[in-house]
Amino acid sequence: MNNLLELSDLESYDKATQGKAIMVFSTTWCPDCHFLKTFIDKLVEENRDWTFYYIDRDKMVDLCIDLDIMGIPSFIAYKDGLEVSRFVNKLRKTQSDIQAFIDAIEE
Repeated sequence: MNNLLELSDLESYDKATQGKAIMVFSTTWCPDCHFLKTFIDKLVEENRDWTFYYIDRDKMVDLCIDLDIMGIPSFIAYKDGLEVSRFVNKLRKTQSDIQAFIDAIEE
């Protein structure tokens, strides 16, 4: 997840939502989140129209509760401050699953 910018406070999160942003909610202990590390940098490179941000759910619990992010890894996409899509559940996400989520936003 070297190509993701980490957000660690609500002010930074709110500011990041003002562009074309995909928020990646994850943790250090989650096996499916570790699986995500095997391909997320490639997805970031292939989708340069978007800025990808990493949010550690354990460090930003209140935000995750407000956004109803319980399952991880999960994704929320924003354009100009508005949520345009979300991919939130507790299931493992593959590279093709996440790319399909991104492609659907672009349509």
